[in-house]
Amino acid sequence: LAWAKAHAHPERPERTIWEVFEEERPKLIPYRGRFDGFHALPGSVSKTCLVRFDNNRYSVSASAVGRPVDIHAYADRIVIRQDGRIVAEHQRSFGRGETVYDPWHYVPVLARKPGALRNGAPFKDWVLPAGLDRVRRKLAGSNDGDRQMVKILAAVLSDGLPAVEAACEQALAEGVHSSDIVLNILSRQRDPGLSETIATPETLRLRHAPVADCARYDQLRSA
Repeated sequence: LAWAKAHAHPERPERTIWEVFEEERPKLIPYRGRFDGFHALPGSVSKTCLVRFDNNRYSVSASAVGRPVDIHAYADRIVIRQDGRIVAEHQRSFGRGETVYDPWHYVPVLARKPGALRNGAPFKDWVLPAGLDRVRRKLAGSNDGDRQMVKILAAVLSDGLPAVEAACEQALAEGVHSSDIVLNILSRQRDPGLSETIATPETLRLRHAPVADCARYDQLRSA
């Protein structure tokens, strides 16, 4: 705005750009939608689920590896899409050589490498919800604790974080924390309840209840 008020209009030099804009303002049609302003450019996904933009790297969903993506760079965030589907969204970094991770992007990879949960860069200082974090700490003492925790984290991709967190809290309240228990609780939550009993209309009730008579089968056998 300061620049427009201080510079002359290219076609009407006797007036500033701001003055010409103010003259045109009453004739402008208001735009009622949200202005979606971003810089778009294509990108590629590395085998480590990373996309490079502006000297930094951003993680994307593991399912996006091997195919091109569209990078939408906003003033404050980076949105990465593939075939119209959002595969990553991060706060934009303005440093150089930085790598911005979202640990959830790498959960499918953990099924093959559960040990990465303790040593992998994306999971360093990962802050989980309280219930999930308590289960993770309890499983840390088990020989297959990493593998069990990976099963629970993978359930978030299908059941959602709130449902898995609630299942973890319920399991802990019952004094257990194994993945089998947590997944069993989730399974019971997914199963629909018993169907509502429908009352039989009086007009459809039988006046004479049928009587079981197995002797009829004897007659058929001897025929």
